[in-house]
Amino acid sequence: MTENLLSRFKMHTTSPSLLERLRRPEAREDWARFVDLYAPLLFYWSQQAGLHEPDAADVAQDVLLTLMEKLPGFAYDPGRSFRKWLRQVTQNKCREWFRKEALRRGEPLTDLVDPGTSDPAVTLAEDEYQAHILRQAMVVMQRDFQPLTWQACWEYMVNGKPAAEVAAQLGMTLNAVYIAKARVLKQLRQELEGLLD
Repeated sequence: MTENLLSRFKMHTTSPSLLERLRRPEAREDWARFVDLYAPLLFYWSQQAGLHEPDAADVAQDVLLTLMEKLPGFAYDPGRSFRKWLRQVTQNKCREWFRKEALRRGEPLTDLVDPGTSDPAVTLAEDEYQAHILRQAMVVMQRDFQPLTWQACWEYMVNGKPAAEVAAQLGMTLNAVYIAKARVLKQLRQELEGLLD
């Protein structure tokens, strides 16, 4: 599924991305979208650092609160990786959690596991990260389109059905299927510019 989307997703656009819109004071809906996209990833990273489910959820929420504070002043640099920056923020929050927990238990801080130096296999690879964000974005964006437009794009792009088959199945013209795909991909590019690095 995502290899197909990844290969079609490499263009950049000048429309404001979700990352850029988060800098605006009135970005309430955009923040909800960002949380829908990234909360599962932050939770995953926190669990991979060694936290159990409730603690990982708390850390993920803590990361999101930090991002709400920092992102309005964040200037995206195309030469740097948003994923790496986000991963670093998450690792720092995990370290804080481990330090606080050690202090609460009266344990020495030198015995702490460093989530930043854990097994490299734990860190999501670039393609895996992009696939996760694309899958989440597709789910989040579904409500932005008419059901028929969405279904046409989904069947063609994600399920890999031939456009002619999708058109026949949904009672659309072949051109309408291509237009549906183009509309969804255009918005996907706009939404995720700067988030996929």
